[in-house]
This record gives sequence, C-alpha cells and structure tokens, in this order.
Amino acid sequence: MSAHIAIDAMSGDFGPHLLIPACLAALAEDSSLTLTLVGDASLLSDLLTQHSGWDRARLHVEHASEVISMAEKPSSALRGKPDSSMRIALELLRDQRVQGCVSAGNTGALMALARFTLKTLPGVDRPAMMTAIPTQQDECHLLDLGANVDCSAEHLYQFAVMGSLAAASMGVANPRVALLNIGSEAIKGNQQVKFAASLLEQAEHLNYIGFIEGDAVFRGEADVVVCDGFVGNVLLKSSEGLAQLITERIRRVFQESLTGRLVGGIALPLLKRLQDELSPATHNGASFLGLPGVVIKSHGSADQQAFLSAIRRAKQAVAENLPQKLHGHLGDLLL
Repeated sequence: MSAHIAIDAMSGDFGPHLLIPACLAALAEDSSLTLTLVGDASLLSDLLTQHSGWDRARLHVEHASEVISMAEKPSSALRGKPDSSMRIALELLRDQRVQGCVSAGNTGALMALARFTLKTLPGVDRPAMMTAIPTQQDECHLLDLGANVDCSAEHLYQFAVMGSLAAASMGVANPRVALLNIGSEAIKGNQQVKFAASLLEQAEHLNYIGFIEGDAVFRGEADVVVCDGFVGNVLLKSSEGLAQLITERIRRVFQESLTGRLVGGIALPLLKRLQDELSPATHNGASFLGLPGVVIKSHGSADQQAFLSAIRRAKQAVAENLPQKLHGHLGDLLL
C-alpha cells in the first residue's frame, strides 16, 4: 500500500542534517512511499544535493520559515509561529495532501498544534501517545507517554478504550488492559488511579484485568498498560536506559578475557539479534491516538536508524487506517 508522509524536517536535536539521510533510507527500502520534507526550503535543497540516487518524484519540499525549539512553551508555539515546520506539516495532513505526519520536535507543542489543527475524534478530550515496548511474551502497548502529564480518571478511561481498540486493530485478540500502579492491591495508588479503576471495572466491552506493577509490564502480563504521561515517560525512558545498560555490560564481559572474546565471537549473531530487539531505535515512534489523522512522535534525540523506525511506524499506521477504525467505535464506548 502506498503512503505519503509529511516530515517535520527541522525538528529534533539534530535537525535536517540527520533526518534527511533517514528519509532517503526510507524511500530506498519502500518504492511505494512518498515523503514531503517541511522546513527551510533553501537549506533542505542544499542538503539534498549532497546525496545522490534518490527518486525525485517521491520526495518533495514544502517551505516553512519558522522552527519550534525543543524548549519552547506550547502556548508560544501555538500563537507565535504560524509558519513553523511542525504546524505546516500538520496542516498538510489536515488538508489531506499527505496521509501522516512525523515529528521529532517539542512534544507539548506537537500536542497543542495537533489538537488545534486537526481537532480530536468525537468523545476524546485529549490525544494520548502510545507505543509498543518489548516484553517476555511479545510486546505491550503503553500509553500515555508524555503528552498528558496530569490526567483525570476520565482521561485514563479514554486512554484505555483507545489503547484497547488500537491493539485489537493490530491483531491482538481481546486485549488485556491494565492500569499501571505501585501495587496490584485495590487499596494502592492515588485517587485518580482508583477512580479510573472503578470506571474500567464497569466497562463490559473492555478486558480490564486490574492494576499492574512495572515489573509485570515487562513479563507481558497485559497487552495494554495505561498511565498518565508523567509516569509513562519515566517508565519508557528508564526501560530504554536499562536495555542499553544490559547490552553494554554483556559486551564488556565478552571483552574482558581471551575466553570471553572467543565465546563472544561465537555468540555474536545472537547478541546482535538481542541488541536489535531491545534497542530503543527499533521501537522509536509513538502514535497520537484520538486524532483524525496519523501523527507520529519520534524521540528528539533519535539517530538516523531510530528516525527511520518512526517513519516505518507512520507507514504502518497509515496501512492500518487506525484513526478511522477508532472513529468507528469510540462513540459507543466512551463515557
């Protein structure tokens, strides 16, 4: 299936110097993909001349004169920069000139601009960021990841409904939905989590299994794990750091002795596979659920391989037609 994705090419910690090679790699691996780079047209054109062999018919440049910094307040980005690369990319999606949008920029600004430009699906108060993280079983869908730092019980309920529908659309049968908490007992947690649990317990259309602790997330005891954006972002970043620690410690052990180096040489293919499975770059790219279009948030510090993963995730979301599937079911399920 073909897909046309807008790229906020000025976003992230490294900007177009890193994002352009990732975009060209995405075009090279998928002949049905078209990309529109949004940003300073002169700069982008100059950078593209440094590369050869790419299909000019499938790569376009849309000029935007302003850039939203990573430290900029969402309110400032919303009111003060009408010609930012992030906003223009979202407007291309709103106007149906593209089918998806990818940005590595300021999360709060992306959230505010997406809500303003695209609006939300009926019944959804706030979009939520969701991604899949590896577990012992397969993977788990975690939301919210930082778009909503403070959430009410009703927001957590909406996240659970959207997460369950999204997981089901990806082939998970009767997704197990859990609330992330400091304990599995009913008495644990703050008032928002306890109230959200009471709402979910009454939701007959959800396979709600109760509270889940952080370690159980990685054992694969739930298919969808719901929390506020503060907790979700801390969990995600901590898990990524732990994955990097494990792979680095294994590498050091195999380099410490001759025996280790010999064993490491034999085990290298398996270690490479493990590193690829756990690498944050492999799982980069979170979907904004609750919007009428596909919007993918990449890590601001994403390297070339990680941003390529975010583009792949956008293509997958377009192919799954996820916003339309959510729109078809949310109205009957939300409070």
